[in-house]
Amino acid sequence: MTRPSAATARQLALLPDRELVILSAAGDRIAYGELIRRHARFVRDLLRRMGADAVLADDLAQDAFIDALHSLPGYRMEAPFTAWIRTVAARLFIRRRRKDARTLVLAEPLDAHAPDPNDRISSADRLDLDAALKSLSPAERLCVTLCHGAGLKQEEISTAIDVPLGTVKSHVTRGLKKLRKRLILEPPPEGGQPDG
Repeated sequence: MTRPSAATARQLALLPDRELVILSAAGDRIAYGELIRRHARFVRDLLRRMGADAVLADDLAQDAFIDALHSLPGYRMEAPFTAWIRTVAARLFIRRRRKDARTLVLAEPLDAHAPDPNDRISSADRLDLDAALKSLSPAERLCVTLCHGAGLKQEEISTAIDVPLGTVKSHVTRGLKKLRKRLILEPPPEGGQPDG
């Protein structure tokens, strides 16, 4: 197999995802390579936000792109490729973590009335979504990222991880409340300057 010319790679880089998907489904591996180049980081970041460590995120992202390649002939392009590939990746993550996820999601927080350790976080940290997601319980993190990161409906999450819909809704609601609290900057003191 010969390497693609720089002109071919540049031409593929200019094509929209839809055309790359059509070429990839017809067997063009270079076109599929361009799709991977465009979306791999996003997929890995989503998996990390869902709770995968760096190595697992890389492995699952690779598996997602392999699964997606085999499924391209059945992909009807009703949703953008980016939405489709993140759903493929999220479902792989769920399958990998199904047993652990059920245990985590059904577990109640240790003490719902305990003071929140995130109340004393600096403004700079409040802007970091990844740090905010890490502050959630594993169950909240999983449910929030599946719902808002992977685009799954709460009913789909309930079915996928085999827990009651009400439990999923509770974790999403509680997780989003914590994220909002953590990500909203506190207003500066009156006058905008510290006393001194």
